Amino acid sequence: MDPQQQQQVAAILGPDAAPFESLVSQLMSSSNEQRSHAESLFNLCRDLHPDALAHKLASLLHSSPAFDLRAMSALLLRKLLTYRVGSSASDADLSYLWPRLSPSSQASLKSLLLSALHLETDRSVSKKLSDTISALASSLLPDSAWPELLPFLFHAVSAPDSPRLHESALLIFSQLAFYLADDTSFVGHHLSTLHSILLASLSHPSSSDVRIAALSASVNLIMALESASDRDRLADLLSAMIRTLTESLNSGQEATAQDALELLVELAGVEPRFLRHQLADVVGAMLQIAEADGLEEGTRHLAIEFIVTLAEARERAPGMMRKLPQFVGRLFAVLMMMLLDIEDDPAWHTAEVLDENAGATSNFGMAQECLDRLSVAMGGNTIVPVASELLPAYLAAPEWQRHHAALITLAQIAEGCSKVMTKNLEQVVNMPLNSFQHPHPRVRWAAVNAVGQLSTDLGPDLQIQYHQRVLPALASAMDDFENPRVQAHAGSAVLNFCENCTPDILPPYLDGIIGKLLVLLQNGKQMVQEGALTALASLADSSRENFQKYYDAVMTYLKVILVNATDKSNRMLRAKSMECISLVGMAVGKEKFKNDAKQVMEVLMILQGSQMETDDPTTSYMLQAWARLCKCLGQDFLPYMSVVMPPLLQSAQLKPDVTITSVDSDDDIEDSDDESIETITLGDKRIGIRTSVLEEKATACNMLCCYVDELKEGFYPWIDQVAPILVPLIKFYFHEEVRRAAVSAMPDLLRSAKLAVEKGVAQGRDESYVKQLSDYIIPALLEALLKEPETEICASMLDSLNECMQLAGAHLIEGHVKMTVDQIKYVMTASAARKKGRAERTKEEDFDDEEGEMLKEENEQEEEVFDRVGDCLSTLIKYYKASFLPFFDELSIYITPMLGKDKTAEERRIAICIFDDVAEHCQGTALKYYETYLPFLLEACNDEDADVRQAAVYGVGVCAEFGGSVFGPLVGEALSKLNNVVKHPEALQSDNIMAYDNAVSALGKICQFHRDSINAAQVLPAWLSCLPIRGDLIEAKIVHDQLCSMLEKSDRELLGPNNQHLPKIITVLAEVLCAGNDLATEQTVSRMINLLRQLQQTMPPSVLASTWSSLQPQQQLALQSMLST
Repeated sequence: MDPQQQQQVAAILGPDAAPFESLVSQLMSSSNEQRSHAESLFNLCRDLHPDALAHKLASLLHSSPAFDLRAMSALLLRKLLTYRVGSSASDADLSYLWPRLSPSSQASLKSLLLSALHLETDRSVSKKLSDTISALASSLLPDSAWPELLPFLFHAVSAPDSPRLHESALLIFSQLAFYLADDTSFVGHHLSTLHSILLASLSHPSSSDVRIAALSASVNLIMALESASDRDRLADLLSAMIRTLTESLNSGQEATAQDALELLVELAGVEPRFLRHQLADVVGAMLQIAEADGLEEGTRHLAIEFIVTLAEARERAPGMMRKLPQFVGRLFAVLMMMLLDIEDDPAWHTAEVLDENAGATSNFGMAQECLDRLSVAMGGNTIVPVASELLPAYLAAPEWQRHHAALITLAQIAEGCSKVMTKNLEQVVNMPLNSFQHPHPRVRWAAVNAVGQLSTDLGPDLQIQYHQRVLPALASAMDDFENPRVQAHAGSAVLNFCENCTPDILPPYLDGIIGKLLVLLQNGKQMVQEGALTALASLADSSRENFQKYYDAVMTYLKVILVNATDKSNRMLRAKSMECISLVGMAVGKEKFKNDAKQVMEVLMILQGSQMETDDPTTSYMLQAWARLCKCLGQDFLPYMSVVMPPLLQSAQLKPDVTITSVDSDDDIEDSDDESIETITLGDKRIGIRTSVLEEKATACNMLCCYVDELKEGFYPWIDQVAPILVPLIKFYFHEEVRRAAVSAMPDLLRSAKLAVEKGVAQGRDESYVKQLSDYIIPALLEALLKEPETEICASMLDSLNECMQLAGAHLIEGHVKMTVDQIKYVMTASAARKKGRAERTKEEDFDDEEGEMLKEENEQEEEVFDRVGDCLSTLIKYYKASFLPFFDELSIYITPMLGKDKTAEERRIAICIFDDVAEHCQGTALKYYETYLPFLLEACNDEDADVRQAAVYGVGVCAEFGGSVFGPLVGEALSKLNNVVKHPEALQSDNIMAYDNAVSALGKICQFHRDSINAAQVLPAWLSCLPIRGDLIEAKIVHDQLCSMLEKSDRELLGPNNQHLPKIITVLAEVLCAGNDLATEQTVSRMINLLRQLQQTMPPSVLASTWSSLQPQQQLALQSMLST
């Protein structure tokens, strides 16, 4: 600090108040230079003289006549007294002042703050001062370091002549609610007092500010209290809370009412159960507000938001809102009425971009959004009956707005009602299709839009059953030349239709639709051309080789657009042409496409080298087009990789554009007009993320996956650059798609390296490179598993981990195995906890069938995780065999409970499969587990679930093969259980065939390894009667090989007395041989032919002739051919 600064600081902190007041004024200056100079002086005072600075600010706050100086002092003190995680007295961060103050300064400051609040007359300063006191108290209360605060607050809320002080105290209670609720002493001694204060304050006779502050404190306290019984002590506050809202409205104070509604919306999302006992009254009041046309839009929207938020609060109050009669009907009617708030704005007809929605109001937008959210939250069984009542009248009305509203509603509710709507497809599809000829173009547009949305949400049923009506209707919409919006949207709807469409549906329509689209491509309206390109791309993608005949005509137009659409206004058109060309190329294949591909890629290379603006859509479309061209051309694409990769790597490394502010900051991200910014609130922080950056990053990561998957060892030169980019992204929590792509790329990178080494194209590197890469990837995947919030991605991670372990093979070190086992324990514990939480939800008083369906879907995702855990363990067991058993012992406490009857079939199957692997690969060393697991296996042989039966009977076969004398005493029971499986009347149905085949295989193993313990003369013919087996091709090969071995030994019991079973044996051999290599290995086939030749010579001619004649003619011919060669 130079001498001049020393003098300035001394003057600022000296006895004269003027220099300090001047400094604070300059901190508010609009001049950047003046403000910056003042900030540096202020920071010097803070860093060097904390006690003097705190005293000056508190004095100014306490006694300055200028309210702006008092307000600024409160703001500065709040920043200095706000505890930041990680801050402490020893930290280099000097901005947290409190620990650096002397005890006397601390005591003085606490006293001055409370005194200033008591004396303050200006409401805006009081609010800032309340924030400052709350910020300091939040760090002091956990250590009981401000004993004077609560008595002061309790006294302040009872001050009869000062509503402003009353409000301030309540605001402090509101901000400290989460700290107070954590304090058992406060809850025990003071909650009742605070409850009484809040009840009285909510009915304050003269001040709406006091009432709203009391509502804020009530809401925060209810949300903060963890115990339901503690929350119940506050139950009678609810009526007063709602009265605060209704009285504000009755007295025309809508701004106050909106404040109240915002607080109640927050409560509905966080603690909906608090509303349960007065639910009908509360929702009724909100519906009255929503229905009141005379109120401001903002007020009505908040009331609707409250109801929809409550409907969405599934995890905390499952099914609660579905128990409330009439509410859906009334809300639905309000939302449909709001959809009528639309004008026929000429700008809609002349728009140049597809998403222009001129004429639609904020009411219209709110209704659209809420219809979608409500249908997803409530489900089709609740929504469809209500919609069925309202939609016909709207469709029949003469006003175009009503018809339009009905079609918009249909599109918005389709996602949430898909299951129920699919059962009533005829009725649903008729609504939009009957509207394609409506006289008003906006209605026709809405009809096309509804068809597109229904194709997405109700596919593939809609495509299979109604293609003969939907596709001609969309083709006819393409002829609406007076309304390009309708034509363009028909192209988008073709995309929706094709995405859920099987290739066999499209061919009859291709001539007509592609002919129309080629006409539209020559249309002067860019939007129509873009729609046509979208449709052509999707038709090519879905019809695959059926697109060959249109290739020459289509590609000619596409190349013209790609080369000529160079203006800035045509950027999207050119981008769409790239998409279309690459999808057409993939559809027709390399041979047809390769000549044009070269020309197209030259254009793309020139574009790649040019400077593009950041908002140019070409970048993203080009990334995807290159990747599709790679898929089409395979290894022939390698020469272009040096052009493609640099910008792709750049996009994959984009940093998220994140803005973080505090929730109560004046810089509200949400006020920004930028639609590409998405905001989320975490604790007291508001985070704004620019989604366009994330989407480009996700696209790039997906394309990298595509290249490494397609090019295999050809991708090797890029591994060293790509791995350090993608591996950290498996923990990129800003965007799911980025994580998903990074996770799926891990085994592909390892495979590429492994193949490059094996094929000698790794530039001299050997297996140590594969080990180095697996040592980098596998621990990263394991670490990410711990933190992954999405169940679906967790399953993908386990999938990738399993593949990586298989590829690593001998390079897998014991440390990785131990880490894998530890993470599997964590995953299984976390998954079990989530399932337990869902089970708890089933006990809620409002739980219903609709909620049960949703929980079932969530639990199925959970089972996917368990399935992948089983796959990982299977890989480790197969590779490590007996060395893995100590880890298996650790895991047994997690696996054996999965065998219980209270567990799902999938959990039981996974647990049995894990034991099957242990028994098969650890053989003799696994005998010690038989006592625990075999009883479960034998019981599961007759399980209701076919997959569980299959796993169980397979395991019995394994134990019969390797169990020796340990299995011996159980042979009789095993035979009985297996017999039940093969003799079951429905054993050969498609669902049961795998269990049947594995049971037959297990019977064969008992015959082979435990012949002395069975009545072979009875069991072997029973086994033979089940042959051949055809469902499980792996077991079929084992069983039919076993049959050969027995025949080669002339097994007496197999052949039967006087060789009476020979005809059956020959029939079995014939059936196996006629199936080619499906049911037997090449070696087994040649053994069977040799056996048949021997039998030809040794069997009596009459028996041979009789057996031969029982075969089918084609079998006879095939056998003659085999035996004669």
